[in-house]
Amino acid sequence: MKNKPEIGVCYYPEHWPETHWREDARRMAALGIAYVRIGEFAWSRLEPERGDLRLEWLERAIEVLHDAGLKVILGTPSATPPKWLVDEMPDLLPVDREGKILGFGSRRHYCFSHPGYRNECLRIVKALGERFGEHPAVAGWQVDNEYGCHDTARSWSEASLTAFRQWLKDKYGSIERLNAAWGNVFWSKEYSGFFSIDLPGLAPAEINPAHRMDFYRFSSDQVVEFNRLQADLLRQLSPGRDIIHNFMGRTLTFDHFALGADLDVSSWDSYPLGFLEDRSDAGDDWRRRFARAGDPDFQAFHHDLYRATSAGRWWVMEQQPGPVNWADHNPAPRDGMVRLWTLEAVAHGAEVVSYFRWKQAPFAQEQMHSGLLRPDGVEAEGYFEAESAVEDLSKIGSAKVAAADAAIVFDYPSAWAWEVQPQGREFEYFRLVFDHYRALRRKGLSVDIIPADTGDLSAYGLVMIPGLFTWNAALVSALRTFKGVALIGPRTGSKTADFCIPDTLPPDLPKDLADVVVSRVESLRPDCPVEIAGENGTIKFWREFLVTSGSCQTEMFSEDGWPVLVRQGTLHYLGGWPDDPLLDAVVARLASAAGLSTVDLPEGVRLRRHGDLTFVFNYGETDADLGALGIAGPVVIGGNALPPSGVSAVRN
Repeated sequence: MKNKPEIGVCYYPEHWPETHWREDARRMAALGIAYVRIGEFAWSRLEPERGDLRLEWLERAIEVLHDAGLKVILGTPSATPPKWLVDEMPDLLPVDREGKILGFGSRRHYCFSHPGYRNECLRIVKALGERFGEHPAVAGWQVDNEYGCHDTARSWSEASLTAFRQWLKDKYGSIERLNAAWGNVFWSKEYSGFFSIDLPGLAPAEINPAHRMDFYRFSSDQVVEFNRLQADLLRQLSPGRDIIHNFMGRTLTFDHFALGADLDVSSWDSYPLGFLEDRSDAGDDWRRRFARAGDPDFQAFHHDLYRATSAGRWWVMEQQPGPVNWADHNPAPRDGMVRLWTLEAVAHGAEVVSYFRWKQAPFAQEQMHSGLLRPDGVEAEGYFEAESAVEDLSKIGSAKVAAADAAIVFDYPSAWAWEVQPQGREFEYFRLVFDHYRALRRKGLSVDIIPADTGDLSAYGLVMIPGLFTWNAALVSALRTFKGVALIGPRTGSKTADFCIPDTLPPDLPKDLADVVVSRVESLRPDCPVEIAGENGTIKFWREFLVTSGSCQTEMFSEDGWPVLVRQGTLHYLGGWPDDPLLDAVVARLASAAGLSTVDLPEGVRLRRHGDLTFVFNYGETDADLGALGIAGPVVIGGNALPPSGVSAVRN
């Protein structure tokens, strides 16, 4: 981690007269901004026609920022191929599942598999790297922008088809192996060669799930390869600079762990109010109560997830500073929330929190998206909250995020698997994992999110593995030696890697770890939950009928007599999707068994431990009191009374 957390901003010098640049840079530095991201959408200005490279304006902008003492994150412009390039190679455009071409006029209008476009990206990146790679102002590179945004990670183009067939040939070696792995004897789907396999688009009925699953794996690999090409080139041309990408919220169509392996820093774009409006599963009443604050757990979940994708180094590249323009409704943040979101990111280990954007654009698609400044250059409300956050950050100093109390395994292939075959309309992997994450947070626990190939769980007292598609040897080995408490299920270990039911039946674990089998499953209507004996809670959406033997004991039963929560040693299996009251009861039981201290937090109040500090955040609409939560110690930020939008940090 850097010596201390810092703030940044996204800036578009090409949007403003050059006479504005120096004053903008001066004001950024005066605010306390350290990093400025530029250039990620500028290809048409960098190269208005093929071969007509115009980098001088960008060099002047970098020099202006450098003269003000600001560090530059330079974006590669591949998210927006210019019109002349689309005209030259129109087949670079992505194609949706229905065969419709997604054309020029917005952004992210390219297919990751197109070899010609990959070469064009390397050409412009090479020009930028050679010109600016060792410039003293350039501290890092953002590769592209928001992979997968606007549902663009998967393309049904001809380029994608050609690459998919080769990917399958490389994976399986022979068509006989593919036919066997996919179970193509079913419905007479056997292929005579790889050349005859199409992309899984539209069909009269369900397409083979193994076919779709491999297409989703392939599509993820294409994103990872596309990113790696640019990252590798930039490392050659710009040694010592950080390679960064900015992920998005609840974007599951590619494996962020695989892509993060090629990054120095993972970042993400945090828009709490927009995401509450268009990416939340919460009901209308919940969304109404938090409409100006954002979901109390959604940002934190992504902070913890993306911290895990690049060995602990992560940023917020775009932090919402005011109303956005792209959700169904775009309210203004409640006073204090921009400051809260900034400090919450730091509490989860962010090195940099960068606001989007410096100055609100008066034109084009994002003219209704707030910045730190209004279009006329006057400070907007978010400016003053950023200013307040800078003052708070000076009190924190540097600290390293230690291992949390609990961990949750998160796995992108599992998200694809349950998208392919949900078996019930409500079954969605992110939602299941997020329910478990919320329950841990409601008990005041700090959480790490870890990948499914984790081979060592010893740092944690409690580990949860909900909905894992298929096991890998490293995680099973880690469970065997784990001394803490583990909760697995529902649906964990219910398929093989080839998308078949395992011969031993789910959860497909050795009997000495879990002597239990799932004999059948049912998906439930939302209005048909299963009651749990002696508990204030139910099973919703998904239920498993468990059969136990040996030393596997039942801890909770359904009202109709079936085991719901079973235990063997310290490993527990949960045979259904619990509602919030039941999940709270399960977490309380398991945390106690793990020796973890918990607290029942008021709605909207959340904790996060960061080094020797405990941060407390109030997303709610009523005051909270630290003493009532059992939190005491020297106050570094805030006070013992925590108003709505309030933040306190107490030294342990």
